[in-house]
Amino acid sequence: MARHVIFIHGMYLNGQSWQPWVDRFTSAGFSCSAPSWPYHDGDPHTLRTVVDPRLGDLTFGAVSDYLKTVIDALPEPPVLVGHSIGGLLVQRLVNDGYARAGVAISSAPPPGVMSFSPHFLRANFPHVNPLAGNRPVFMTPERFHYAFCNTLRRSASDDAFGRLVVPESRNVPRSTLGRSARIDFSATHMPMLFLAGDQDHLTPVAMVRRNAHKYTAGSGRVDYREFEGRSHYICGEEGWEEVADAALAWLSAQTHSSA
Repeated sequence: MARHVIFIHGMYLNGQSWQPWVDRFTSAGFSCSAPSWPYHDGDPHTLRTVVDPRLGDLTFGAVSDYLKTVIDALPEPPVLVGHSIGGLLVQRLVNDGYARAGVAISSAPPPGVMSFSPHFLRANFPHVNPLAGNRPVFMTPERFHYAFCNTLRRSASDDAFGRLVVPESRNVPRSTLGRSARIDFSATHMPMLFLAGDQDHLTPVAMVRRNAHKYTAGSGRVDYREFEGRSHYICGEEGWEEVADAALAWLSAQTHSSA
């Protein structure tokens, strides 16, 4: 099993959001990196104040291509760990042969996987509003609490917002409806683990489960686990260590099974 892990953030966040996971995986013997998407690197407060004019044109495919250049610079394919859209990026990069293994946490849906949960529709519509053009979208503390942190007290949600949230491109989620995010569920692939929280508004647990179970039997190992009482902020809310350790234990099992 590869010893380098790349952590891939989702929308409204950047690589800094993974620092606790980087520290935990480093302590477990992995080398780690958490690259920010294009136009996402830097202090979140500064990014909310000064928005790169190119941000609004960023697409899922452009982020995927950028991550492929990062991976190409490594001596071997890494382990990929991603959250939300980052989870879908893990799925796509595994599909394209850019990973030794993939962990997709609260993965956003690829084409063909959908939810009609009222929570899903309410939490996601502001990202893709067709009337908003290509203007970057700004998360608000109120919407962050509903979409990401619904299991947290509002004060804790607001604290996370201030530390972590950045503006986003509407064209990232819009473009996941097209070819760049398509997954060939029948293609042979490296081992994958899907993790989900049962109180998630943004990527409902039933949708994540359907996503994981769409992979064709025999195409490669796919494991799935749910965590009770967890929101979309599953990687940062209280108890995140249990989620990280589940990923570490799974990776250790893959190492032993391939030995």
